[in-house]
Amino acid sequence: MELRVTEPIVGEAGRSAVRAPSTQRLEPLRHVEAGVLDIAYYETGPAEGPVVMLLHGFPYDIHSYVDVAPQLAKRGCRAIVPYLRGYGPTRFRDATTPRSGEQAALGADLMALMDALEIPRAVFAGYDWGGRAACIGAALWPERCIGLVSASYLIQDIAHAMRPAPAEREVPLWYQYYFQLERGRAGLAANRRDIARILWTQWSPTWQFDDATFERTASAHDNPDYVDVVIHSYRHRFGLAEGDPRYAGLQRQLAELPPITVPAITLDGEADGVTPATDGVAQAAKFTARRAHRIIPRAGHNLPQEAPDAFADAVMDLIK
Repeated sequence: MELRVTEPIVGEAGRSAVRAPSTQRLEPLRHVEAGVLDIAYYETGPAEGPVVMLLHGFPYDIHSYVDVAPQLAKRGCRAIVPYLRGYGPTRFRDATTPRSGEQAALGADLMALMDALEIPRAVFAGYDWGGRAACIGAALWPERCIGLVSASYLIQDIAHAMRPAPAEREVPLWYQYYFQLERGRAGLAANRRDIARILWTQWSPTWQFDDATFERTASAHDNPDYVDVVIHSYRHRFGLAEGDPRYAGLQRQLAELPPITVPAITLDGEADGVTPATDGVAQAAKFTARRAHRIIPRAGHNLPQEAPDAFADAVMDLIK
């Protein structure tokens, strides 16, 4: 395994490089029926270029890639940036479908989207929830994955979810424990913007985002299914909520913690306030193909938005 500390260009350390203004949106959006969802997504770049699926996390949205997607398009890639279930204009097609946020559902959504768009293979790139979906896609459908960019191995070990972490690691996970309570559900419904802003600030202490940047993303959390999907996600990962039966087979496969057999580049933000950066060694055995692990100085949790050049470079290194 290769370990590298990737020094950002001046713009990422000093924020002097040209970045998209906070008023810029990834538009126009397209829609496609994919599995149980009508997925809203942004697409840019040549139709014949290598495809990159760019997957956002919680509590963010597609604008985590507002600088990455145009970079990849200029470098010849077809970049596709979907709103995950429960975010933005993405909607469930049937009112009776469980509003599941479980990990298997996120992986299934990725495959359904690729099938709907007739994409045979792509680079899977993401962080947080999106990184988990990317890892699942790479692990269970390696024939569809050119390579993986993610924050290490993110498939959840639900069977051992109740093992406590060191006390200092439990503190930044307060929101996960809050969401186990009905008080937390009510709090998320009433205060979704306040909770998101607190998490952004705690998780990315060096990122100086402005109000317009925050609101551009926070509006995606007004999706009518956002609260249900988020609450289910954080309860299911602790084994405290039943999954959607349609994903039971996938979840059984994920319970085996399958290895990732495609080339991978894993990224840690040096200043990540929720998932501390590591040297990547602890999870090295989960990657059986070529893997590089990179620590991005001064970047926090929202890596593609905080360090877009480093994120785009990782994608391109897999395509080369």
